[in-house]
Amino acid sequence: MHTLIDIKQTDEARVIAEACRVLAAGGLLIFPTETTYGAGVDATNQEAVNKLLSYKSRREGKPLSIAVTDQEMAAKYVEITDSARRLYERFLPGPVTVVSRSKGTVADGVASEYGTLGVRIPAYPLILKIVAAYGKPITATSANGSGEKRPYTIQDIFDGLSEKQKSLVDFVLDAGELPKNPPSTVIDTTLETPVVFRQGNVAVEGATDAATARYTTRSEAETQEVAQRIMLQHWEDLKERGLFIALHGSLGAGKTVFVKGIAQFLGIQETLTSPTYVFMQQYAFNRHNIEGRLNHLDIWRLEKPELIHQLGIEELLGPQEVVAIEWSSLADTDLQNMIKKHNVKYIDIHLTDQKDTHLIEVKATD
Repeated sequence: MHTLIDIKQTDEARVIAEACRVLAAGGLLIFPTETTYGAGVDATNQEAVNKLLSYKSRREGKPLSIAVTDQEMAAKYVEITDSARRLYERFLPGPVTVVSRSKGTVADGVASEYGTLGVRIPAYPLILKIVAAYGKPITATSANGSGEKRPYTIQDIFDGLSEKQKSLVDFVLDAGELPKNPPSTVIDTTLETPVVFRQGNVAVEGATDAATARYTTRSEAETQEVAQRIMLQHWEDLKERGLFIALHGSLGAGKTVFVKGIAQFLGIQETLTSPTYVFMQQYAFNRHNIEGRLNHLDIWRLEKPELIHQLGIEELLGPQEVVAIEWSSLADTDLQNMIKKHNVKYIDIHLTDQKDTHLIEVKATD
């Protein structure tokens, strides 16, 4: 049974002391922020993080973020680049999550599988005081169960929880109904150009939106990492609708390398080779118990656009299917008609070789 405290009617020192006691014991805390209610545990305590992951359910590789008091504290857990530092100085405390390279000092499951970690400095004085008193970061994920409505009241939270999830909550800080603000803006600063992965109330000048992003990579490994991040962003689309990924670029621009990154994200162990001479290679995947296929096509040798129908692509368009086609522009009209008919998520990827770097331009549309 959890303890609930009305923070408007309770001495602040008592609230802070009790919250620290719960965190030190590996407990799970529900707390208010300037966006929504959050769910916090000690981000360095593996058992506590495991408890939170059970509470959130169906995370399927999605990372958590952490709340810290200031940039100095953040630097203990992430590598702060110049672009990240500018964001800290301009927007934090506030509704912005700055994603940086993790230093590996948080528990497993907090940082992303690519070694990145989101950092929040909430514009909510009580939470900053709790983190300061505790001396370690706490997780800053939203308090709703995965897929449930945004939590602006404690009732919002508990209405969407199972009995098992409710039993995992130890301490609730009730601030009443919060203003219906959107979640924080999430901006990734680990690549050359900052990328906004989720837009909140704060607009960041000079950053590119993930749906229309431009990435510069300096190696095949970086190109594959970009592919994996794009796949993580569209994981729900893949499960519910399926993905069609159109790949454009000259010979050697990195199209097959990009598809190798997709395969890595999906956990495919087979060696991926270019299907230039066979038109299509298929690879089964099982990621977080979601089974599907990666269908990798190269239509460079297609003699006429209308011959695309003989490859059976329409049969591959649907939930849990990834269709990645190199040189898709050679049959663009026919492919676009298929995409609209089957309502799959369309992602357009342009790769350009720029001597020592590769430019990857992304446009995702419904």
